Amino acid sequence: MADGSPEPRLDEYDRRILHVLAEDGRISMRALAERVHVSRANAYVRVERLEREGVIRGYGARIDHGRAGLGTSAYIGLSIRQDGWKQVAAHLRELPYVEHFALVGGDFDVLVLVRTPDNAALRDVVLVGLQALGGVRATRTWLVFDEADGAGAPGPGDGTVG
Repeated sequence: MADGSPEPRLDEYDRRILHVLAEDGRISMRALAERVHVSRANAYVRVERLEREGVIRGYGARIDHGRAGLGTSAYIGLSIRQDGWKQVAAHLRELPYVEHFALVGGDFDVLVLVRTPDNAALRDVVLVGLQALGGVRATRTWLVFDEADGAGAPGPGDGTVG
């Protein structure tokens, strides 16, 4: 692991627990135990261990970004100076509307997911927040027209006509 501690060993039951919790972080321990086919006491012990070892870092809600007033989404690729990662990462943590970012390999060095209320706010993020940042050499923006969650379930704007 990055912090120097050994990686936890996960068995098939741990992986099942993680899968179920990723689908529904609010599931009761009883229902989790039933879905994973372990006792409730075993489920409690396993979840507590996964939390303590940092495998489970927290629980969250799935947001309908359009209904939350963040209907414009884009992925932005950044080319940065070789020594610019730490400075860029610190700036991205403070920049409004940045949902996620990662240092990646390929044509760009950093990939940023931004969700804004409208195109004007997106323009400000790109032109004022990113392109003006020292260390950023170039950007490329891809607008998101539609998306689905990791389980393949359609997200908002799933293309269905009703």
